[in-house]
Amino acid sequence: MDFRGASAESVAALADELKTAVSGSTSSAATVADSLFELSRTFRGEPALRRFATDASVPAEAKAGLVNEVFGGKVDAVTLGLLTSAVGRRWTSARDLADGLEHLSEVAAVRSAGDDAKRLADELFTLAQTVQGTPELRDALSDPARSTDDKATLLDALLGGKALPATVTLAKHSLAGTYRTVSVALGEYQKVAASVYDEGVATVRVASPLSEADTQRLADALSRQYGRPVHLNLVVDPAVLGGIKVEIGDDVIDGTVASRLDEAKRALAG
Repeated sequence: MDFRGASAESVAALADELKTAVSGSTSSAATVADSLFELSRTFRGEPALRRFATDASVPAEAKAGLVNEVFGGKVDAVTLGLLTSAVGRRWTSARDLADGLEHLSEVAAVRSAGDDAKRLADELFTLAQTVQGTPELRDALSDPARSTDDKATLLDALLGGKALPATVTLAKHSLAGTYRTVSVALGEYQKVAASVYDEGVATVRVASPLSEADTQRLADALSRQYGRPVHLNLVVDPAVLGGIKVEIGDDVIDGTVASRLDEAKRALAG
């Protein structure tokens, strides 16, 4: 999600509050992830509540009183504290409050994975690849005629007992329709997982699998180049023929045989 101005500042401050509040407790982070997600849906579906909570002319105390009256006893203390803080902050647009709460739910889900953060990133990437590469699954998850509960059951059958609880949580959240598609949502969650631990994400396309040693050397080289740890998403794509293609942010490093052949064809044609 892209936040600007006051909203970006509010989300950053709330993310720091969340980090402190759930530090050392993955179970608390998991609870907060689900609660914040439900709150985001509530505020998205209640325009009047959303406008009141983001109205800069309304005193913060009045907003805090309302959310405590409406949500007190219905959500855990950490979530209520974060919501109270959120409505007391400034937002560039009213919609940004709901989006901000959903983003915080994603951050909380990532933190609920604890020491398995790298595994979470890998599982999200694998799931995204599976959805993109399996038309039947992709269609089932995007079918407007199927209920969200039905789609969630499908994800349970696919991931149950195989994936981290945080992966399952985020996979189900991707069904909400906030993002354009499930695949887009999963891609955004990967970025959130990386940003929480100050990592970059590189998609690496190769003709055949890299050895563990080569993978580590590439990760180390990219980490040195970008000045922070870089998590690799490896994609085996026979179409590259040989060599390697790395996409990280807006940067593309294309050293594949297919790319060089294309360049040679263009040179000959010219």
